[in-house]
Amino acid sequence: MFHVFLAETRKLRRPTLLFSTILLVLAISGLFTSLLYLLINSRDGNGRRGQSITALTLSKSNGLVSGFVSTATLLGVVALCIFAAQTAQEYTFGTLRNLLVRQPSRMKLLMGKYLSMIFFALIMDFLSLIVSVSISYGLAGHAHVSTVAWSTAAGFHALAQSFWNVFLATIGFGTFGMILGLLLRSPISSIAIGVIWVLIVESLLGAVVKGADKWLPGTLIGAVGNGGDAGLTYSRSLGVSLAYLVVGSAVVALLFKRRDVAN
Repeated sequence: MFHVFLAETRKLRRPTLLFSTILLVLAISGLFTSLLYLLINSRDGNGRRGQSITALTLSKSNGLVSGFVSTATLLGVVALCIFAAQTAQEYTFGTLRNLLVRQPSRMKLLMGKYLSMIFFALIMDFLSLIVSVSISYGLAGHAHVSTVAWSTAAGFHALAQSFWNVFLATIGFGTFGMILGLLLRSPISSIAIGVIWVLIVESLLGAVVKGADKWLPGTLIGAVGNGGDAGLTYSRSLGVSLAYLVVGSAVVALLFKRRDVAN
């Protein structure tokens, strides 16, 4: 399985994938964090869904990671696309048969691919955090935000906790993408359905159906990244999301093990 992991990381290091993804992630983190400070006094709000986040709020121990946390869902969508594409393209390009010649155990092959993409997601989130934290310190003076609490023990704990939550959400969205990739065996279909469901369908269902937010997988995974959300506790979001992903993973793993390798 370790050799599968190394082989998959080599594929993920392709310049066309690596550089474009990292640049996109850095742009998202930079944009969201910058707007948080540059629009701090805007009447239209400077946070998610028009929320107004004041200088006093940003001066608290967890204020340093406010910009980073706000990118959790979009980082997850990027991971969803990568996990789905890297999984489904083995069927589209017909390379899965060749991989199974070198590693006959389908479960070891699948787990090696999964771990390599988790490692890629870890690097992606870490770089995003660095950019967000750097911009936060750079724009704190402009927004009249005090950075004293950021360097306290509580501030470091909030930093670590927020990174862990966003990382869990990224893996959750990525796993969702991998499930779609194994189920549909088409990169385009997997990415399209995953993105449309997370960004459009769930938003509509949440607005139309009362209480639907408590059961929608994308909303729940996003709430994990935010450390909990309005009406969604962290523990419930984590538990229900995990249940969805475990059941979905078990189903597609069984399909992967028994279905023909051709698309």
